[in-house]
Amino acid sequence: MTFSFNRNIIRWIIIVSSFIIISLILWNTYTFFQNFKVEERSKMNTWSVAVRDIGTPRLNDEVNIVTDHVITETIINTPVLVINENGELSTSRNIDESMLRDSLDVKRLVDQFKNENTPIEVNMDSNSKQLIYYGNSPLLNKLKFYPLALLLIIFLFAAVVYFFYRSSKIAEQNKLWTGMAKETAHQIGTPLSSLVGWAEILKMENVNPEYILEIEKDIDRLQTITERFSKIGSVPTLKNMDIVEVTKSSYEYLKSRTSKLINFEIKIPDQKINVNLNEQLFSWTIENLVKNAIDAMKGKGDLKVELTQLEQYVYINISDTGKGIPKSSFTKIFEPGYTTKKRGWGLGLSLSKRIVEDYHNGRIKVLTSEIGKGTTLQIKLKQS
Repeated sequence: MTFSFNRNIIRWIIIVSSFIIISLILWNTYTFFQNFKVEERSKMNTWSVAVRDIGTPRLNDEVNIVTDHVITETIINTPVLVINENGELSTSRNIDESMLRDSLDVKRLVDQFKNENTPIEVNMDSNSKQLIYYGNSPLLNKLKFYPLALLLIIFLFAAVVYFFYRSSKIAEQNKLWTGMAKETAHQIGTPLSSLVGWAEILKMENVNPEYILEIEKDIDRLQTITERFSKIGSVPTLKNMDIVEVTKSSYEYLKSRTSKLINFEIKIPDQKINVNLNEQLFSWTIENLVKNAIDAMKGKGDLKVELTQLEQYVYINISDTGKGIPKSSFTKIFEPGYTTKKRGWGLGLSLSKRIVEDYHNGRIKVLTSEIGKGTTLQIKLKQS
């Protein structure tokens, strides 16, 4: 408990520290942006003074060297429009000439620059004045998107870390479940061997053979369950088998040990259909689906198992008259831990999905479902 508490503290320290670092970076970027904007404003003020100086009448035609330098060299990338007192374009800098041919385009640029920066008024003389409209330089525009790019990079990095952590956690959980399953199989093995011995003793005691036959069936069943648990976590061996017989065998076992309030129906072909199967795991899947259907009907209703063959595929449909599944949950029911039962673990359907899709290269899905009327689950496997 102390270890878990310390781990949570460390996790919160990392989260808070990351938030502080991100906030400092964003604040520093914002401050840099504002300082850069102030610097550009200062350059534009200097340029406006030079514009006024050039427009001031002189005794001779000579232009001050400093003024000429400011006019030509100060504004390198900043787009500028100079509008006279009549609202006409006087001059421009760093703007494509094609954008200045239409007065409407010029007006749009003026409105854009006005939103980006406050225009500078230049008094040329007592009777005239000009307004200098300027936009943000390309570098300044790029800086506006820098925080977004930075946040995107941080988000992607956090997503990678999260998915790595989640994958590691899932792998750790799978390893734990695999170990528990194998240990369960090992623990069942000891009393199972004892039951086999007791069955042989009962045979010598002239006990009713029918009783012994049922006991042997349950012993075989326990052996099958043990084999199933022992195969979890390892790649199972697939054999070319008759899926019709395997499905029928699983169906009959469940039918004989299920409430008489369930009306069972099976529809299977008369001929053999060979599929690469692991018998123990496939029968486990059928049992999980049938038991899930029985739970959905609350132990009373109609249950149908139908096996059909179409081209190179085999389809097993398991239908019930239970409460149905909302369409939004068609894929969720196969997720580990998802369950609507009060005492359910949410492992049966997820395990079935893994057996069908990962081990048998098949597909399992909700074929149809209607609230209050029932559900049909379908398994699709390729013939061998």
